[in-house]
Amino acid sequence: MRGRGTARGSRALALSWRPAAWHPRLDMGQLSRPRSSTSHRNLPVRVGAQKPREEVRYRGHFPLLEGFQTFYLHPNFAGSPALSFSLASRGPSGQYVTLDNRSGELHTSAREIDREALCLEGGGGAAWGGSIAISSSPSSDSCLLLLDVLVLPQEYFRFVKVKIAIRDINDNAPQFPVSQISVWVPENTPVNTRLAIEHPAMDPDVGSNGVQTYRLLDYHRMFTLDVEENENGERTPYLIVTGLLDRETQDQYVSIIIAEDGGSPPLLGSATLTIGVSDINDNCPLFADSQVNVTVYGNATVGTPVAAVEAVDRDLGTNALITYSYSQKVPPASKDLFHLDETTGVITLFRKIGGSVLQTHKLTILANGPGCIPAVITALVSIIKVIFRPPEILPRYIANEIDGVVYLKELEPVNTPIAFFTVRDPEGKYKVNCHLDGEGPFRLSPYEPYSNEYLLETTKPMDYELQQFYEIGVVAWNSEGFHVKKMIKVQLLDDNDNAPIFLQPLIELTIEENNAPNAFLTKLYATDADSGERGQVSYFLGHDAPSYFSLDSATGILTVSTQLDREEKEKYRYTVRAVDSGKPPRESVATVALTVLDKNDNSPRFINKDFSFFVPENFPGYGEIGVISVTDADAGRNGWVALSVLNQSDIFVIDTGKGMLRAKVSLDREQQSSYTLWVEAVDGGEPALSSTAKITILLLDINDNPPLVLFPQSNMSYLLVLPSTLPGSPVTEVYAVDKDTGMNAVIAYSIIGRRGPRPESFRIDPKTGNITLEEALLQTDYGLHRLLVKVSDHGYPEPLHSTVMVNLFVNDTVSNESYIESLLRKEPEINIEEKEPQISIEPTHRKVEPVSCVPTLVALSVISLGSITLVTGMGIYICLRRGKKHPREDESLEVQIPLKGKIDLHMRERKPMDISNI
Repeated sequence: MRGRGTARGSRALALSWRPAAWHPRLDMGQLSRPRSSTSHRNLPVRVGAQKPREEVRYRGHFPLLEGFQTFYLHPNFAGSPALSFSLASRGPSGQYVTLDNRSGELHTSAREIDREALCLEGGGGAAWGGSIAISSSPSSDSCLLLLDVLVLPQEYFRFVKVKIAIRDINDNAPQFPVSQISVWVPENTPVNTRLAIEHPAMDPDVGSNGVQTYRLLDYHRMFTLDVEENENGERTPYLIVTGLLDRETQDQYVSIIIAEDGGSPPLLGSATLTIGVSDINDNCPLFADSQVNVTVYGNATVGTPVAAVEAVDRDLGTNALITYSYSQKVPPASKDLFHLDETTGVITLFRKIGGSVLQTHKLTILANGPGCIPAVITALVSIIKVIFRPPEILPRYIANEIDGVVYLKELEPVNTPIAFFTVRDPEGKYKVNCHLDGEGPFRLSPYEPYSNEYLLETTKPMDYELQQFYEIGVVAWNSEGFHVKKMIKVQLLDDNDNAPIFLQPLIELTIEENNAPNAFLTKLYATDADSGERGQVSYFLGHDAPSYFSLDSATGILTVSTQLDREEKEKYRYTVRAVDSGKPPRESVATVALTVLDKNDNSPRFINKDFSFFVPENFPGYGEIGVISVTDADAGRNGWVALSVLNQSDIFVIDTGKGMLRAKVSLDREQQSSYTLWVEAVDGGEPALSSTAKITILLLDINDNPPLVLFPQSNMSYLLVLPSTLPGSPVTEVYAVDKDTGMNAVIAYSIIGRRGPRPESFRIDPKTGNITLEEALLQTDYGLHRLLVKVSDHGYPEPLHSTVMVNLFVNDTVSNESYIESLLRKEPEINIEEKEPQISIEPTHRKVEPVSCVPTLVALSVISLGSITLVTGMGIYICLRRGKKHPREDESLEVQIPLKGKIDLHMRERKPMDISNI
């Protein structure tokens, strides 16, 4: 820093600027950090009287809020008077610094200092007064803040100019002015040709922080980049061609160009670089063939196209412009007859062909391109001489016709008219005939009453699905043999005349029961021969389909939304419809037959939890006891049930097929009266399911045991009866037991044989077997009385009995036992009495009612109304007689015995007895 100033008084004031606190990024030039160890030492600047102006210059970088830089004016004289400092003006620079009026300290303000914003966009000239100055050279001192400082009071007045240089940092990345850069290179550009790339990248930073280099992301093995720097330090990228270019092979290359500055770390910018290869005239026209042969009739009209030639040039624009011309070898007569269009290459008949015209013309045609040798092709034109003009055919269409195509609906009726054709001879000299050429349901017939009119019409219904297009020809010829053909194209239009067709009218499906919800069943498919939307098929369920079946109308996928149970329903049968989109729509119906397959989800089930059977004892081995009924709701093998006895299988067995329970051995009730069995039913599923049932077998007694007499113990025993025994006194008893039960064990006692002086003097009770004396004994009754007692049960069907001899010796004493024993040893001669014992049994069900006389009385009153009194009296008399005859009928009883068989009524000795057998 150099300062100049002039003393305004007798005293000279020396001023100096110094930083209040050292900042490492601050470089203050001549007032920079001192070399001594004292970093905060005052740096005085002495100003002589002849130097009234002071100029102070600083260089530094001031980021916002990164640190405050403080500088102050220091008076360098004794006494240090109180000075005031102020800025001469508050220009743009004053926004970035503040000055302390008393201390002279200069601070950066809170506003951030942006070098690029101050010096590239704003700024001004080199004027002072708080302005910003920009140097023309891009150096670190090119951006300055200019301040004018006033030092007061007047006797110490100084005017000081302060320059603050703003240094650059790398805070901006390179940026191309456009995102797309295009460079055009001719396809014949030599290798190593350098092409400057317009719109280079810009970087507001300066020095090494500016753009330093360029590179491409993809060089395509055809290019490279180089960078040139001019006198001002600006770097421009150059594209260098390193390979041979051919636009016809590749007309464009695209890559990314990257600009990189020199900061640390470096910053990058990019843009898309498109290298277009421009065309040059490096290709010439070419014909595909060297010669074309054409024919033309001698009666062809002027302007008739004869031939067309075409050459190809692979270049673009004007380089591919082709013109056609005749070679000089073509005779003038041919040029006059055939005109060649120089732009299109079309050869047309230029004038009528006369009789003297050559029959063959060789036309050599040149295809000319810019700067090229012409391509050559030869058109050999043969003229067919025609003496007379052929007939003419004039069509007039009735049906819809567009560009020579007739459109008919397929459902048009037979004899639908298509067109009228008028045929005639142009010269009017010859008769012209006409006929139809080609196959199809068409007919061409003369239209009366005109001789040269013909009507084309259909002959039968047409079907679009069989054939959609016909091409026929109307041929006219005259008597000279000349003919002409007019081609007619007929296109049929589709109608909705076909209903959808299912592949199978009956769709048989199966699914296992207990399926998952929304299970897939099948995908229906129906075809429709119609086209367009008329052939689009939708699918619907019939009204008879259960609600839990679903059918997707678009895809035809049939599902079931719920779980099916075969035992609830095994067969489902309903209809489905396929409907097309025609107007009106057509539909067809198919039947879905769904069979639910069985799964082993049901256990065997007995019809009863407990079974009871009543079986008579002594039942034969393997006889049928009863049927064990069991069912299984499943089908097939899953419903097949096998029965087995879990316990006592050594005695009982079950026939699996019939469920018949049988006993292997004969059963004896007297050994065991009942059996309890457990039967298991197992089905044939995998895994098998089972259930059990309880079976109770009760043995019914049969009369297989006769009564057993326990007393008297022997036929040889006897009993002494005293003659003084009173009538009605019990003498002895017969006691017997029966192993059977029920009526089979009911025992009756009777005397069936007697021998003695007066054996009828004794009576036996049929129920108890007690023997009592009926009458008083006489002297004549002394001696041995022998009674043959029959002990009988009431068994069914035949009662069983035993006999015992009761010996009664009437006497006062027994003096000679040997005599009695000798009498006992003699075989008695006893007459057997055949009569049943008379016993009384307690009734179990009902009593035998007395005979009623009411029907007899009613009958007699009807026979004779006049003899009512007599008949009534006789009836009463008869009733009284019957009542006396059966005094003990009301004691008759009815006994129920649990045996197999019917109810029989047995009468013994005119005493009714009801025995009910079950």
